[in-house]
Amino acid sequence: MLTKRIIPCLDVKEGRVVKGVQFVNLRDAGDPVELAAFYDEQGADELVFLDISASHEGRETMVEVVEEVAAKLAIPFTVGGGINSLADMKRVLRAGADKVSLNTAAVNRPELITEGADYFGSQCIVVAIDAKYDEELGSWRVYTHGGRTPTDWEVIEWAKEAVRRGAGEILLTSMDQDGEKTGFDLPLTKAVNAAVTVPVIASGGAGAKECFYDVFTETKCDAALAASIFHYKETSVAEVKTLLKEKGVPMR
Repeated sequence: MLTKRIIPCLDVKEGRVVKGVQFVNLRDAGDPVELAAFYDEQGADELVFLDISASHEGRETMVEVVEEVAAKLAIPFTVGGGINSLADMKRVLRAGADKVSLNTAAVNRPELITEGADYFGSQCIVVAIDAKYDEELGSWRVYTHGGRTPTDWEVIEWAKEAVRRGAGEILLTSMDQDGEKTGFDLPLTKAVNAAVTVPVIASGGAGAKECFYDVFTETKCDAALAASIFHYKETSVAEVKTLLKEKGVPMR
């Protein structure tokens, strides 16, 4: 059986880690370089770094910060935000990232997924999907620009398309659950898992250690990502892993 991964996420804005609720009301959570080193020591399996305002502000990811964070890490490191071209991917991977996360740019130009997968390999390409339930659609809608812009894509269809084009992993964030701390969005995670053949990272809603147990036992997700409960030390990566191992969930 494949082991499950615990992934802290650094949402970075203007060089600082921030966290909000449903993508708004952001508050400061610390220095990205210090937090990265802390999570590496804690036993995190991977780290995700998202420059959350880069796409909205129409600029490139902060490469200097990526370099500083990468220098502190011995674990795989995914970087997203403001990556719009093969040249941007090269820049971020050269700065020390192991994978790139594409969201807005991939929706705007899906060929970018294929270009990245062909050049670097699918294992380097993560497609991040920000999903919000839409009553009219009767399903989840894809949002871009840090959750600001609704698109015409339905989440399941976009996940399938992203994988068809070469995505090696899906980072699935429930905007409805984000920062609410009431647990991961299990129906959304199950639905995307059932639709694709690549690993799915569940994101949005972790409020306690038990939330990770629920998402790993009730869905087939390969990894679970969280931010605020780790940043504000409500629990730790080590505590989550201990609980999961005790309950028989195979961990790295």
